[in-house]
Amino acid sequence: MTVRAQFENSSQTLFTDGLRGLLAAHPDAVWHPQGFVARRTPRSGGVALVSGGGSGHEPMHAGFVGAGMLDAACPGLVFTSPNAVQIAAATRAVDTGAGVLHIVKNYTGDVMNFAVARRLVSAEDDGAPAVETDVVLVADDVATEDTKGPGRRGTGATIVVEKICGAAADEGRPLSEVAAVGRSVAETARSMAVSFSACTVPGATEPSFELDPGQMAVGVGIHGERARDERDAVPAKELVAHLLDRILPGTGVQSGGRALVVVNNLGGVSDLELGVLFSEAAEQLAARGIEVARSLVGRFVTALDMAGASLTVVPLDDALIRLWDAPTSAPGWPHAATAPSTVPELSTERPDDSADDGEPNAWVSAFVERVQGAVDELTELDRKAGDGDFGTNMEAALGHYPIPLRGNDGDVLEAVATSYLVRAGGTSGAVFGTFFTELGRALEAAPGTPGFVTGVRAGLTAVQELGGAQVGDKTVVDALSPAADVLDAGGSLTEAAEAAAQGVEATAGSVASRGRASYLGDTVKGVPDPGALVMSWLFEAAAQHL
Repeated sequence: MTVRAQFENSSQTLFTDGLRGLLAAHPDAVWHPQGFVARRTPRSGGVALVSGGGSGHEPMHAGFVGAGMLDAACPGLVFTSPNAVQIAAATRAVDTGAGVLHIVKNYTGDVMNFAVARRLVSAEDDGAPAVETDVVLVADDVATEDTKGPGRRGTGATIVVEKICGAAADEGRPLSEVAAVGRSVAETARSMAVSFSACTVPGATEPSFELDPGQMAVGVGIHGERARDERDAVPAKELVAHLLDRILPGTGVQSGGRALVVVNNLGGVSDLELGVLFSEAAEQLAARGIEVARSLVGRFVTALDMAGASLTVVPLDDALIRLWDAPTSAPGWPHAATAPSTVPELSTERPDDSADDGEPNAWVSAFVERVQGAVDELTELDRKAGDGDFGTNMEAALGHYPIPLRGNDGDVLEAVATSYLVRAGGTSGAVFGTFFTELGRALEAAPGTPGFVTGVRAGLTAVQELGGAQVGDKTVVDALSPAADVLDAGGSLTEAAEAAAQGVEATAGSVASRGRASYLGDTVKGVPDPGALVMSWLFEAAAQHL
């Protein structure tokens, strides 16, 4: 498998260079040479919080240093725990005399080094007083709860504990109480992660694991650990149901209860995908009688560039909700929801674009059916010659029509034009919608070939006025213009179709100067324009059936 290039100076300096940039962008945090990030303005009193872990999980942990959350974070190398000396230095630096709470993910290296650090600070050191410490161990990953060894890994729930404990500390609670509230959260928080591809550790020549196309790994770890469960990808509804079945028993939340839901980007998925997962989680929890009282959706605990997401559920009560809603200045913390989540129904009012009344319309039906059957082909062409969305736009515009379309030419083309303008959108929707509007009007005024000839010229003129394209710009005009010239000269529909096809062939040898393909320069040579191709199919259908 090919490993993608990374934005780095070298794999050896990615950690330090990236951390420098993070701190430059967030001047409220400052680097200490002993190996930790702390608030530039330390707290004046009260319990302090220290966490940390390997880099590669950003914004956790350094991004959560700030008022209302962490006082210091200790970063290790990529996916490597920080050492005890730097943790001890951070602990001493942030102590105000009220004690320091360590929030630790349940990984062996983290657990050991934080434990050693607590021993180091438990006694005076060169005149520095001993520091009272306590620890909250986060172990929320249900994918490893039945394995031998340390048990559940600490993953997405870590930031929930950091947020709740940070708010409790700011209320002036003593160390024992801050630790107790953190443990109450950690004990009932559960998470599980799914990925469609692995991350690549800097300097590695292969991803951490490989999946066959169309597979997903259920139960991956945040350090790139592969899952024991690798299976065919399933729709989000089915996936979320499986995750909730695994997660909920350990939380203890039941019908009538309230919960926090965190949908976390492991590094390489889109916000739209996170939205799908969250909407499914919220709806399925509501169906179980569980209110999503608070939510957090975004990129918080990553595994470098892993294309995956984790789902975390934490039971809530009024006291925890108050702490969750407390403000924080930590730069990695979003404007989190402070109200229960309800998933809205999205309805869109569209003009009538149906074509199901009257006699079958053979030629428009033949065109639409051909486009419906070629969506994948068009997508692949546009992937090479544009931005890859052309097939999707054609499907959006024409995919909903049952074959045959019914009605006279004017009515059917008006419906098709409306569908392009409303359903497809973008350049394709505007161009094809404009063309079919003019063609439909002409055929309404003069049915048959005369109206078709007039409509093609009117459509071409309107399209060129819309975008300014000329022959040779690698657009629909390359098929439209020669066909219009043939028809204006008295040529047949068959001859016009041949001229359009020749125009499509010519686009394969040209460089685009309009549309998104124009950004790609010579790389689009050898690839015909998909818009011109679809337009040529219209002339073929007209020649055969009009």
